[in-house]
Amino acid sequence: MPHGYSSLARVFRPALFVALVLSALLLSGCFSTRGPRKTERSSSVVSYLYPDQANPLPPTSIPVLRLPLRVGIAFVPGKSDISEQQKTVLLQRVAAEFKGRDYIQSIELVPSTYLRAGGGFANLNQVRSLLGVDVIALVAYDQVQFTSNNLLSLSYWTIVGAYIFSGNKNDTQTLMEAAVYDIASRHLLFRAPGASRVEAGAAAAYVQQRLRTDSTAGFDAATTELITNLKLQLETFRERVKNAPGEVRIEHRPGYTGGGSLGACFASILGLLFLARACTCTYTYTCTRHRT
Repeated sequence: MPHGYSSLARVFRPALFVALVLSALLLSGCFSTRGPRKTERSSSVVSYLYPDQANPLPPTSIPVLRLPLRVGIAFVPGKSDISEQQKTVLLQRVAAEFKGRDYIQSIELVPSTYLRAGGGFANLNQVRSLLGVDVIALVAYDQVQFTSNNLLSLSYWTIVGAYIFSGNKNDTQTLMEAAVYDIASRHLLFRAPGASRVEAGAAAAYVQQRLRTDSTAGFDAATTELITNLKLQLETFRERVKNAPGEVRIEHRPGYTGGGSLGACFASILGLLFLARACTCTYTYTCTRHRT
């Protein structure tokens, strides 16, 4: 064999070996060229309340809110459900923001075992009887995690090593919704959304761990926005009740003085009427004495 050919063989032999290894990996399917993957967790208030109705009719009765309110809060059943512990933590965050208000007597965290898929208002009436709640906030969610491999993932399965480059793009999008219903009348009082998006990269060996972390972070961020929007919608609801009292009837439980936020507007109106009558009586009495 000529000397020059032997030298060239020694130079290209390592490159040829690497090429053969890469070709074998590609042919065997061990190379990281899998297509994008999508993981979804979701639940729906509409599917829970109206499982067999494409176009449910709106309720006709007027909701009656008895102050102080006894409120329940629950996640509606869904597919690929999140853990009960995670649900409890998120519901506790929401409940904590509304405890201590004068017009709320109690907030009950409703266990998922109390709700059945497609249970509807019949199921809610059972919850009402068991826990004594009048109003319930139903929380639904839709979380999608999209995982795709980019070109850097090629380095995972070569001699460079599996933990050098971040090669997977993990995109977690979370949407939550709280719909507040008066159970007896089946009226939707108000609703509020919350959303978040988490983008992160992870080495191939840590993709599943990172997806779990991002899922939790996504729900936490969406819950924070949900709480903010719930507060705004509650204030909007108060104004709506004040300006259009025919839409909702307010009653007081025995012993309740109506000092809370929802009752304040009605207490103010009654106070103004009482003051106007007192002024009228004083004016009439003064005029009578003057004529005498």
